[in-house]
Amino acid sequence: MYAITIPEPGGPEALVWDEVPDPVAGEGEVLVEVVAGAVNRADLLQRQGFYDPPPGTSPYPGLECSGRIADVGPGVSGWAVGDEVCALLSGGGYAEKVAVPAGQLLPVPEGLTVDRAAALPEVVCTVWSNVFMIAHLRPGETLLVHGGSSGIGTMAIQLAKAVGARVAVTAGTEEKLRRCAELGADILINYREQDFVAELKQATDGVGADVILDNMGAKYLDRNVRALAVNGRLAIIGMQGGVKGELNIGALLGKRAAISATTLRARPAEEKAAIVAAVREHVWPLVAGGHVRPVVDREIPMPDAASAHRVVEDSGHIGKVLLVTPS
Repeated sequence: MYAITIPEPGGPEALVWDEVPDPVAGEGEVLVEVVAGAVNRADLLQRQGFYDPPPGTSPYPGLECSGRIADVGPGVSGWAVGDEVCALLSGGGYAEKVAVPAGQLLPVPEGLTVDRAAALPEVVCTVWSNVFMIAHLRPGETLLVHGGSSGIGTMAIQLAKAVGARVAVTAGTEEKLRRCAELGADILINYREQDFVAELKQATDGVGADVILDNMGAKYLDRNVRALAVNGRLAIIGMQGGVKGELNIGALLGKRAAISATTLRARPAEEKAAIVAAVREHVWPLVAGGHVRPVVDREIPMPDAASAHRVVEDSGHIGKVLLVTPS
């Protein structure tokens, strides 16, 4: 088969479409013939040499994919050759085939094409596990999403609205904010021109956000704590703004607030399977019913993954950028 390899870390040009050995479905795994994969910022870090795959997993980038089952390994039940699926991966999505633990598979939702389903697993599992399983967002509460027009952001808006929450977002352009509003965002904040703490306080009559989903890390840490409501929950899922920040413990105590920080890729398989099962139970009916949909900016041929990485690095996209395998 062919896959995107990274012979040496570097810029987008470091991504090479090359012939590699076919994977094999092991115990408890299925082999998926990939139709499409999706680009995540973790892939950019891996390309640069900053985010190695977990030991024993595929060396190729790609944390989610969609396709059709080509083989079923020993000990797997409930799946058959030919089933259309999407999958949460530890790596290997930028390839024509990938072996996946059966617990990380999801059926392609009703009403969605198999290629578009590649935009779902990583973002849905990230949002559901952080915003709902850990931070316990409830109806009537306010969620602040940083990077509202990203793949994570566009999904967080839709899921929060689906459960009856109020949604605030930050984004860097008026066009991105407009798209967030179309998805249901109630409070729109241009982070280049506005102070999100002040804007959020004004929009919530001084209360603040009950839950904040943050992809920035250190840069926003102090302001996020100030933006939290009493009993608020800050969920950190990224470090685009750095890794070291100063935390005002007094402010955190005063608000009886909580901070969680998670990654998805390195979690044990049983934890991923539990998240995937929860997503299938709670989110898949919303997708099948048309209440939640992946937002796809564009599809790019997988051999030209370098172009897709440039798009994501430039932050000019809205939603997800997909990589489609050659037919």
